[in-house]
Amino acid sequence: MNELTGKSVLITGASRGIGAAAARQMAGEGMKVVLAARSLAACEQFAAEIRENGGQALAVACDVSRYADLDNAVQSTIAAFGSLDVLVNNAGTIDPISRLAESDPDEWDKVVDINLKGVYHGIRAVLPGMLAQGSGVIINISSGAASNALEGWSHYCATKAGVLALTRCVHKEYADQGIRCIGLSPGTVATDMQVSIGRSGINAISQMAFSDHIPPQWPARAIAWLCTTAAAEWSGTDFSIKTEEGRRLVGLI
Repeated sequence: MNELTGKSVLITGASRGIGAAAARQMAGEGMKVVLAARSLAACEQFAAEIRENGGQALAVACDVSRYADLDNAVQSTIAAFGSLDVLVNNAGTIDPISRLAESDPDEWDKVVDINLKGVYHGIRAVLPGMLAQGSGVIINISSGAASNALEGWSHYCATKAGVLALTRCVHKEYADQGIRCIGLSPGTVATDMQVSIGRSGINAISQMAFSDHIPPQWPARAIAWLCTTAAAEWSGTDFSIKTEEGRRLVGLI
């Protein structure tokens, strides 16, 4: 993945889980990393760790439900590193888990603001600069929930389906202008989200042992690979590492 060396990446939801693992992975590939999340202190800690290991990293406070925050993160990236080459739309939530009849409309709306509008905000903020430079990669963290109905997850399924639609729309509108947009469907990952899922007791995924979920380093590896030209044929689609073929392609097998 030498082609990633020297390029800059903005990762949302980078304070923990897949986002933090992706920041470490991409810094290890020689990329200049901007970690964005509501928890600035955690992002600053990871950024300092990357710098101590010889990398370049910046932390910014960012609530993806607010477009202004994403625009500020993009401008901060360009100011620090001269350009923005990759966006990883990773920030997401699944709380609170509940069946539709018991769901709280206000909380349901908040999930839409983060999981769907947050991805749109990121895409909207980076596209002008990427189009001006004639290149860019956008990775949207997707899920099998984008195409499957799961009990108690109406908000998550609906928003991930929307994210897949956005991935397709970016490809339709801008692939011929040098923009690659790919979704990553990682499967179930051992993060704090799985703790919430397990606590809910709703649907079969909540019954899985925490040790049955893949480590966040696996999707982090996949994200880095998806940023390379080797993954270009999957533009406009969701790429999965739930299959042996997918894991082999990204170097996990």
